[in-house]
Amino acid sequence: MRAQTPECVRMRRRYFTPAEVSAHNTKADLWLSFLGKVCDLSPLMLHQPGGALLVPLLEFAGRDVSSWFDPETGDVQRHVDPLTACERYYTPRGRFLHVPPAGPRSDWATDPGPPWWRDERYQVGLLSAKTRWIRIINTLTAQEQRLQVCSEETMAEILERYLRYNSHACSYTWKHGGETLDMSRTLSENGLLDADHELTHLRLDRDRFTPAVLLHFNDDLTEG
Repeated sequence: MRAQTPECVRMRRRYFTPAEVSAHNTKADLWLSFLGKVCDLSPLMLHQPGGALLVPLLEFAGRDVSSWFDPETGDVQRHVDPLTACERYYTPRGRFLHVPPAGPRSDWATDPGPPWWRDERYQVGLLSAKTRWIRIINTLTAQEQRLQVCSEETMAEILERYLRYNSHACSYTWKHGGETLDMSRTLSENGLLDADHELTHLRLDRDRFTPAVLLHFNDDLTEG
């Protein structure tokens, strides 16, 4: 029985690891994550003049800024200004792009449109709530590759990650424990449970207990 392999085409990534987000840390290539979302603000940054409103975004480029936002409203955190007793946006790292000023100003548009944190045009995916390490072993060549993946990803999406190491990955049956994996399901749904918490509790080295996925060649080599 052959594994349920997807077509070998590039698919848009749904989930990203924190390490992947952190690689985008310049003004020309700036990503942020917050409240489980991953946003690419590069187009926005390149069309904005320099100034203080960009400083917090540049300072936290490639990082998670969930602490800036209220998880219930999805908006920037607010607080009561002790001087005016009025509710204001709470930006301890400095006011940033699309946050209105504390008081009336002639240079602030009253209807600037959706702020970047609510604008779906900038969202490129979701931040994984839990990443995992797996070992992918090619039984034909005996090559082994450690791969960090998102726990929410299906095996087909993990295969997409692995294509950079083996462009013919679709020509293999993916197995674990002698059972063919369902490529439409996640690792956990295929029985490869995440034991990180248990291993940490037992003070065992997680790297020594990384689950392995075995690739068995199907003898129908696809084009890379």
